Amino acid sequence: MSLIPVVPENYGHVLAEFDCLDPLLSALRLDSGRLKCTCLAVSRKWLALGTSAGGLHLIQKEGWKQRIILSHKEGSISQVACCPHDEDFIAVATSQGLVVVWELQLERRGRPERVSVSWEHRGQAITALCWDTSALRVFVGDSGGKVSFLRAGSSKLGKGSAFVIFPVQTVTTVDSRVVQLGYQDGRLLVSSLSRCYLCDTEREKFWRVGNKERDGEYGACFFPQNRGLLVGQPPLLYCARPGSRIWEASFHGEVLSTHQFKQPLACPPLPLITYRNEPHYSPVQKSPQSIAFPKLLYLGDQNLLTWTDSAIYIFTPQNGQVLLWTEVKDLIDMAVYRSELFCLHGSGRLSHLSLLSAERCVERLLRRESWPLAAAVCCMFQHAITTSKARKSIPIDRLEHLRSQLNATTHLELSGQLEEVITKLEPLDSASSSRRSSISSHESFNVLDCGIYRVISRRGSQSDEETSSLINQSMSEEERLKEFSFVQEDDQVDQDPQSGERPEAERSDQGMQFHLPLSFRPKPPRIALQAVKDSVSSFVKKTTEKINTLQMNSELWQRPEFREGGQSDVSATAALYSEETENELYDEMPNTETDMQELRSATERTISQIQDPLVLLDPVCLGETLLEWLPVLERILGPAELGSSAVSGSNTDGAGPERWERDYLNSEESCCSSGEAPDSGTQENNEESPEVGERENQCDSTEKVSEVPNLSEPVRVVSPKPVPPELLVNLTQLATLYTELSCFRNQEKERAPGCTAFLRSYFFLLDQERIRRMCLLCYQERPEVQRSFTEAMLDLTRSCKVVEVIQRGDLLRSLRSLRELQPWSAPVLLAHLHRLYEKHGEAAVRSFSQFYPTITPADVMALAQQSHFLAYLDNLVQSRTEEHRLSFLQSLLEPESLRQDWLELALTHDAIQRCDTLTPDGQPRWHSHCFSWGYGRLLSLLIRLPADLSSKQKMAETCRSHGYWTGYLYLCCELQRRAEAFSTICQLDDISLLEEPEGVEPQTLDEWKLLIRLSQQCRSAEESEQVTGVNGNSWSNGSADCGGKTSLENLTLMLARKAGPDRALTVLEECGVQLVLSPQSKLVCELLRVTEKRQRAMIQTMLERCDRFLWSQHA
Repeated sequence: MSLIPVVPENYGHVLAEFDCLDPLLSALRLDSGRLKCTCLAVSRKWLALGTSAGGLHLIQKEGWKQRIILSHKEGSISQVACCPHDEDFIAVATSQGLVVVWELQLERRGRPERVSVSWEHRGQAITALCWDTSALRVFVGDSGGKVSFLRAGSSKLGKGSAFVIFPVQTVTTVDSRVVQLGYQDGRLLVSSLSRCYLCDTEREKFWRVGNKERDGEYGACFFPQNRGLLVGQPPLLYCARPGSRIWEASFHGEVLSTHQFKQPLACPPLPLITYRNEPHYSPVQKSPQSIAFPKLLYLGDQNLLTWTDSAIYIFTPQNGQVLLWTEVKDLIDMAVYRSELFCLHGSGRLSHLSLLSAERCVERLLRRESWPLAAAVCCMFQHAITTSKARKSIPIDRLEHLRSQLNATTHLELSGQLEEVITKLEPLDSASSSRRSSISSHESFNVLDCGIYRVISRRGSQSDEETSSLINQSMSEEERLKEFSFVQEDDQVDQDPQSGERPEAERSDQGMQFHLPLSFRPKPPRIALQAVKDSVSSFVKKTTEKINTLQMNSELWQRPEFREGGQSDVSATAALYSEETENELYDEMPNTETDMQELRSATERTISQIQDPLVLLDPVCLGETLLEWLPVLERILGPAELGSSAVSGSNTDGAGPERWERDYLNSEESCCSSGEAPDSGTQENNEESPEVGERENQCDSTEKVSEVPNLSEPVRVVSPKPVPPELLVNLTQLATLYTELSCFRNQEKERAPGCTAFLRSYFFLLDQERIRRMCLLCYQERPEVQRSFTEAMLDLTRSCKVVEVIQRGDLLRSLRSLRELQPWSAPVLLAHLHRLYEKHGEAAVRSFSQFYPTITPADVMALAQQSHFLAYLDNLVQSRTEEHRLSFLQSLLEPESLRQDWLELALTHDAIQRCDTLTPDGQPRWHSHCFSWGYGRLLSLLIRLPADLSSKQKMAETCRSHGYWTGYLYLCCELQRRAEAFSTICQLDDISLLEEPEGVEPQTLDEWKLLIRLSQQCRSAEESEQVTGVNGNSWSNGSADCGGKTSLENLTLMLARKAGPDRALTVLEECGVQLVLSPQSKLVCELLRVTEKRQRAMIQTMLERCDRFLWSQHA
């Protein structure tokens, strides 16, 4: 066997055949020359096969078992279609032009029934069947160009529904044979031999797609946009054109672009992966192909499928590329469901293909133990198999097992080629591959919490030579680090005096303990452990230098105590470190254990105290209890300056919480423009508090409520010391409780760490989900809390792989990576969405609806701008089915006041200007209700939400003040303010607003009289405006045509239809209106009188017949 050529890297999918359907055809006796399969259809549950004898076989896909045979005496089966939304219905067309809709009645275990039959196309060959996507309606196209539809009755719709016979209706007749039909969201797509037509079946409107004709069989289909950013967008249309071209058109039939696939199809075909023969791939380029695509089908995940009698073509039209094309012989028909393809060949044979990625194909082949075929696919698609992503489905051990299963004699070259592929495999986590390159391929490893790689040999235990070499390497590293420390000491002596705090921070870092369990060697000497300690300490020291240089608070550099003792601390640190490092390594461990024990006892004592209901339910007592626990936490786990102040006591700056608050208030004073910060001293500290109060009064009122934190200090997301897990649980409970308590209390009366300052210093102890909910409640009053929480989560998640994908700027790939992180953690996911929003803006916000309910509208409201939030909310609501949108929107209203806020947002963003809907005196402008609002769908749902009386009144006034007349009329009906509604309708001058179901129809004669008077008043005001020249001649321009206006004549005719012409004229006389009807209106009234008389006579005749029948039965 020769070497297998490698497929180019831009191809990662294959068509594979895993199942053999020949035994199924043999069992159905469809493999003989007398009886053949003529057509097929597929759904989630069924595979339907039509035969030349008029039989329809329904095969259950699970297990390939035959369930039902439906027989037809009206000819062979030519077309079959499964209902997409109810698999209990199936449509069948025969060669004589009969169309039958069957109800299988599987749920009731009854016999299948013909629920609808159509002979509309008798004598014509039916060429296409298509189901309505939401109703029991089938569209039929034939060779003569006629398109009709028939409805199916069903017992599921209620008693008697199955006995209703719906008439067959003709939709249209096109110029030539119908090639393909498609239906989506009320639009019917008809593709004939010459054109494509788009039909609005509800409004009975028709459009031609494009202007150029064609001649031949060319398909067309809808392309749903229901993924990623495109959720809620109308579907696209794709129409085949000559010369391997495809039109992309909008949902309204406007051609947007033309995709040319003639040159892309010059690539070599990918082989079909099948058990029937070995795959052969030839990398030789072919000449450009000019193909007529007879049908187009939507396939899988945003792909487009077409075929000829010799090949299958799959495109990704969004980027205009060929996903793959494969040569398959003798194709005559094809049916698809998601990523499954069922092919009917000219010989009557069936084949079941699957579109999947190369790594998924290898995985399925391994499960079926198809060893040579799996190895061939691995060698062919090396670029897909060797990536780290493929390790999730194809681990390295499975590939090694595959290599061992290959026959050494018959598959020698294949085994060698697979061995080369295995050597190129990337590990599952390749984000740190550059750091792991020093580890040989025969060793595995894991990463400790401190960042050190623990290497484990897979070829046995390490020898003494390896251990000694590792120790020697550590010794050489120690010598280099000591030389480096001497150079650092010389550099630190020459530092600027203002940087006196930096050596102190470095000294604290150099004294950190690192007792690391290095499992890859025996108990190491002290010198090797010291080298490890020094190596990690130098890394921490460099990081601290960078942080201090970029983010150190300017106030800390100006304190006198650091200026005086800065250089002496540097020299003392260097001397002590060189002499006592070895002792510190073992002497500081008892101090750490003592601190942890003290913190544990203080925490347990506080936990026991707050379990008392009298303490827990009293905010004052609860705050005092937490303040008693706080100094211990500050001294042990707090920042360096707080820890040192807690140790020194009250000799310099007072207690820990008080000093923290003073430092924090000093940072607040820098934001105000009153006075200078006081110098730190014992005597001035006592006077500092009243001065701070005066300065706070001079600041803006918003700064009194919300803190202005020192954002130059980084948020601490990692604990400075290891904390036992059981202690960490209690610390998290108390720290989170303190944060929540300090967030909602008055900061002016408390002398304790503020909410934001505490959050930034102890974020590593906080419950992220509870802090997220706290921020949602207070983000408007305290935005700095929300900013600090966001900053902390961004810092905590910056090492995640998704961040790298987001930074590349590919929004769709970023969303796909986020979906792969399921199950989601709301705070972590919120941090990634924050990055997406900063990168892509509104386009990213529109896609956040797919992460509901993990990410709620409240999260997005705090994250995004108001206009962007509206786009998110509209997409989120529209993602639900129409019957569930109102209840879903109601569930989002927490609290109920959001209804009014969202209504005002929707009325002020992407909205109509008030001058276009309101006159200067605040009255409705003529026909201003016809304007379309940017968020009209959302507005119509908001005004229909259940609400109390005061809320509806407020919403009605809001709609009126913005000129949203459709919502105002609806709310007037809800509030029984019908007189105001009639007055508004007369001013809008549109009689359609008086017709149900959307309009306000008068219900009594008194309301009709009121409406007539209001209309008469509007006409008189209109005439006066024309005389005085107000509004120009806008009314006179339309006076010649009264159709659609609320004129007296139109109102009279409308009342005549409801109550009769005689009563309508009587009402006009009672209102004192003298109206001369036009000849057309007089004719309408006469026809209404005749119709009324005939109806009365018919009713009388029916009553007399019933009376005679009853008397005859009585006799």
